[in-house]
Amino acid sequence: AYLPPAISSMLSPRALCLAMLLAAATRQAAGLRAGAAPLRVAPRVAASRAALSVMMADRTPLIAGNWKMNTVMEEAVALAKAVKEASAGAKADVAVCPPFPFLDAVSKELAGSKVGVGAQDVWTEDKGAFTGAVSMPMIKSVGCTYVLTGHSERRDIFGDSDALINEKTKKVLSSGLKAILCIGEKKEQREDGTTNNVVAAQLSANLAGISEAQLKDVVIAYEPVWAIGTGLTATPEQAQDTHAFIRSWFADNYSQAAADAMVIQYGGSVTPETVDALMACPDIDGALVGGASLLADKFSRIINFQ
Repeated sequence: AYLPPAISSMLSPRALCLAMLLAAATRQAAGLRAGAAPLRVAPRVAASRAALSVMMADRTPLIAGNWKMNTVMEEAVALAKAVKEASAGAKADVAVCPPFPFLDAVSKELAGSKVGVGAQDVWTEDKGAFTGAVSMPMIKSVGCTYVLTGHSERRDIFGDSDALINEKTKKVLSSGLKAILCIGEKKEQREDGTTNNVVAAQLSANLAGISEAQLKDVVIAYEPVWAIGTGLTATPEQAQDTHAFIRSWFADNYSQAAADAMVIQYGGSVTPETVDALMACPDIDGALVGGASLLADKFSRIINFQ
């Protein structure tokens, strides 16, 4: 949806996000097209927008930094210290996911702070002949609270299937930690209008056998694959539309209460320049941040979004 600069510059990030959604809905009602495809808005999604996610006040945002395969020990500890200082007054929960070798040192640096520590992956067995794998007991022993599952790089580079992601997610939950389950579509799927079908299929497969009671320890990270590490970011309208659909999926497959309580992060080249408008949208409850989380000043600004 297009808003003239003279108007958009006068609006707060939240008002701008809502104005874009209203403009998109008006455009769709008029039968117009914008871009490659018309918006597809499910009834529950429309209801979520109209209600402005009344329950949002009960969801504490989570800003998590995924450091991926970056830093060495000294850099990791220094970055953790900077994040600890930057998060002191943050209104969101904060977490960092360092590489495995630095989990213990980073956890010790962050002890007593509001910053949680997460692992970037886990194996499904507690011990055994699994060279190179890391188990849940290992992760728990170094003070982790979160574990990422289903990240697109694990899916695409390492071949993690939906069935394996489901096993890993269930392992995290049965061990008493919180799973940040990553889902998202590829560029061609966004362009052909199948984003909702893709994320629904991922949710169905990755959460199979997980009860509503267990959802309290699940965070969903919507990361459009085409935006990860590319510098591209979904517009607030695109992100909100997909987040609202994801929330509607939980209402349809679990309950409205589960949908209202679910924390849904956005990930995909989140920067200090984009975070405010994204976080102003009613169904976006935080961010999973990649490259910008490696720069203390940028991650500090993201943590303390406006």
